[in-house]
Parts: sequence; C-alpha cells; structure tokens
Amino acid sequence: QAQLEESGGGLAQPGGSLRLSCGSSGLVLEYYAIAWFRQAPGKEREGVLCINSMDGGGEPTLFADVVRGRFTISRDTAKNTVNLQMNSLNSEDTAVYYCKAGPICTYHDRNYYYEGQGTQVIVSS
Repeated sequence: QAQLEESGGGLAQPGGSLRLSCGSSGLVLEYYAIAWFRQAPGKEREGVLCINSMDGGGEPTLFADVVRGRFTISRDTAKNTVNLQMNSLNSEDTAVYYCKAGPICTYHDRNYYYEGQGTQVIVSS
C-alpha cells in the first residue's frame, strides 16, 4: 500500500530554520503534485505550498501568502522526496505539517489521493 511519510519536524527557535521532507514507499513522487498543508492548534487546516508533477511543469504554487519569501518547496527526484525548507520561523508557524499527493496543485485538500501522518513543528524560545 502506497504511503507518504513526513520527517524533519521538531523544535525551532524564532528566526530559525527547519527542513521537512515528504517521502514515499510505493509512489514515485515526481508523477504527483505534492502539497504541504498545516494545521495549528484550534485552527483549520491550511495549504502552504505545492509543487506540480514533473509532467505538469514542476512549478511551485504558493497557497499561504504568510510564508512568501520564507518557505520554499523542492523535489529531490533521486531520493524520491519533496522538501519544504522553512526559514525565519515564527510562533505562527507552529503546526502539524502534512504532505499530500494528487494530480494537480489545488488548495482543496479533498482533491489529493494520499496524505501522510504529519510531523509536528514547534517554534518557541
């Protein structure tokens, strides 16, 4: 059974950086649009960034303007991962981060076929 798995979460200080990775057993991620969503305590889940499939052009799509200039998304096709580089972290970035795989980048999370279990990110001094 195909699965997605996130890694790289943890505790970061304000202004610090973390890199999350989304990997898979069973899926070749370059064939899918891969999105990162997050859910903060007491808040609705929100889309953060997405990268289109290689066949779809492979371009990133920004969902959350609050991460513009701080977060970037990229593929490592050799490792079959999609990475979310998060810089200049602040407390508002504290959330569980999920990666999803689907046909195209869309903000509507129901349009994705697969989702990982999530990885916790805590930004605190």
